[in-house]
Amino acid sequence: MNTSDPSRAASAGSEAEELLSAPAEWDLPPSRHLHYKDVLMQHIDHDGTPSTQARPAPRRRLARGAVLLPLASMALAGALIVTLWGGDDSSAPATRAAHSASAVLDRIAVAARATDATPVKDGQFVYVESLIRSNEGTFDGPVRLGALHKREVWMSQDPGPLTKTGWIRDSGKGAVMPGQLIPIESSAPVRAGIDHPTYKWLASLPTDPDALLELLYAQTRVDEGKSKEQAVFSQIGSLISETIMPPANASAFYKAAAKIPGVQEIPDAVDAAGRHGIAITREDASSATRDEWIFDKNTLAFLGSRSYVTKDEVKGISSDTLLGTSAIMERTVVDQHGKTPAGADGRALG
Repeated sequence: MNTSDPSRAASAGSEAEELLSAPAEWDLPPSRHLHYKDVLMQHIDHDGTPSTQARPAPRRRLARGAVLLPLASMALAGALIVTLWGGDDSSAPATRAAHSASAVLDRIAVAARATDATPVKDGQFVYVESLIRSNEGTFDGPVRLGALHKREVWMSQDPGPLTKTGWIRDSGKGAVMPGQLIPIESSAPVRAGIDHPTYKWLASLPTDPDALLELLYAQTRVDEGKSKEQAVFSQIGSLISETIMPPANASAFYKAAAKIPGVQEIPDAVDAAGRHGIAITREDASSATRDEWIFDKNTLAFLGSRSYVTKDEVKGISSDTLLGTSAIMERTVVDQHGKTPAGADGRALG
């Protein structure tokens, strides 16, 4: 959804504070967070300056900076075939899970369309505050999750072309460069689009889910070893987590996600702040990864995400291993990067 998360009440805040003071036993964050932290670690390794060189197409790796976040008609067709043919029902559980995910995403789409979103101006910034945990292990070593900490991002709404599309600031024990405001930079100027998703660009997208899905399939880059379906699922997860968009467009993204083969529902999932919700997930056999989007069970507001690696022979992984987790605590609009909404400064960690 497009508004600040309604679940950030005092209870959620105190729960998050307890988590932050406890030993790290959680997991890791979503795909755009992978992009930010992976890029930051590479930059530190190479020249030690606080400038983040952002690549347009982030790569999911099990390196130190891992992590975000990632039918209806196919499920219905599959159910009809099983019913009409009366054949082997070995695929029935997967079919039911896909149909259930489609129904949940339809409810989320309806809720998203009913929310309010104030248009964001070109000179403003979308501000998102999250709690995250990410993989601090080496590329060829075991997954080792860092401490839960706060991340703030300011995403520029200038249509560009820009080389600096936003800024990041991490705070707390798990932060790489705590308290420092670091630019998200591109090696070449970027215009508003899938790699620089401004409010106006998102508002220009088709609201018909089939047309939107066709556009996403055409414009989404696919990392080596990942399927096209998973790449699009991850791209949608990235777009719904750190943008603000018109309600009709938000609704269309969820309806489009329901049409991606392999999408399933998880009845209970927990975000990085300890909030329980319902999750939409997709496991990708090609890349041995699985992404989850977590939503409030009552309001259906987007809460956060989790990312898993399901298999890695080098690391000895043969089942789900949490690679990262996140929780969106605030999403709003500010007039300049580095500026926080009222009360945000008081939530600085560590």
